[in-house]
Amino acid sequence: MTVLTVVMIAGVLVVIGLLVTRLNRPAPDLPDQITLPDGKTAQAFTQGADWYAIVTSDDEILIYDRLTGGLRQSLQID
Repeated sequence: MTVLTVVMIAGVLVVIGLLVTRLNRPAPDLPDQITLPDGKTAQAFTQGADWYAIVTSDDEILIYDRLTGGLRQSLQID
């Protein structure tokens, strides 16, 4: 019973340690080939098979085509 308690405590400490170290990392930088419109600052970046999206600091989502790099769609978040 004591060994099980020690193993469970160690497991919880490892999980907490991993969460702290992973969540405190700086956000990844945008690739160099992505250029945002003037005055836009990226807050989040995600990607799909043939597109990538950037969430800007003024609550707008910009969806770009991966092959051409052209803007596919722009969504305003209310």
